[in-house]
Amino acid sequence: MPKHSQHRRRGRNALDADDLEWLDNAPEALDGPPEGDRWSTWDQSTPTEKGPRPHPDWLVTELAAVDTEHGILKTGKEADVHLISRGVPGTDRVCLLAAKRYRSSEHRLFHRDSGYLEGRRTRDDRMNRAMASRTAFGKQAIAAQWAVAEFSALCRLWELGVPVPYPVQIVGTEILQEFVGTADGYAAPRLAQVAEGLDGLWEQLVAAMVTLAREGLAHGDLSPYNLLVHEGRLVVIDLPQIVDVIAHPAGPSFLDRDARNVATWFAAKGVAAADPDDLAALLRKEAGLSR
Repeated sequence: MPKHSQHRRRGRNALDADDLEWLDNAPEALDGPPEGDRWSTWDQSTPTEKGPRPHPDWLVTELAAVDTEHGILKTGKEADVHLISRGVPGTDRVCLLAAKRYRSSEHRLFHRDSGYLEGRRTRDDRMNRAMASRTAFGKQAIAAQWAVAEFSALCRLWELGVPVPYPVQIVGTEILQEFVGTADGYAAPRLAQVAEGLDGLWEQLVAAMVTLAREGLAHGDLSPYNLLVHEGRLVVIDLPQIVDVIAHPAGPSFLDRDARNVATWFAAKGVAAADPDDLAALLRKEAGLSR
């Protein structure tokens, strides 16, 4: 193990004379990794803030790993998604991650949050009032709530077998997840950009939505723009607003809207099986909202 990674985890009192001499002569080694933009944040997350076990073989979890930024993959009103490579210097251990970062309160615009937050009140009345009035504290609380909600949803859906990116970890309001794309960093296209294999993709989507409905859930904002297609496989993304259709007062309407948005798009592309009303009825039945 490189000496810099040893110092990262050892207190000064634990260092021997040689270590202390090295420390005094090269303090800059403690300021950051030997390469990349930051040390891996893997050890900053608790076990409950990491993805489901067993962790995939491709995931780099070594503490000597560093994260390197490669630019923005996607910008949004609430968050931006960045491409990161996490690797161990001097080895071939490296993986690509998508880092979704919710913005600071002064730059954040939660344009859809009021409807979704109806079903997410906390036990802290002060926090509920702050979120309702959109104070700086309230916006920060909303950001944390959205990040936690999305990470929790990714973990739950991954374990259910729904095609979502593997949720790696959450650190504050940053969610690190599996990068869906090529090994050289090209992101998979959105469904809206795809013109081939739509019948098979429709079947995959219906299966995923049925699984969600059986769990009493709706994506809440499903459209061809938050579905990726990678090597013929449909992948569901952008899940901060996932809705409990039983607990949320407007839950059934979110279920219907998801069905209408995707089925209308597929029908317009010539997929004969895509019917908004039929899909909505199927999802309501699977969710136990109708007989």
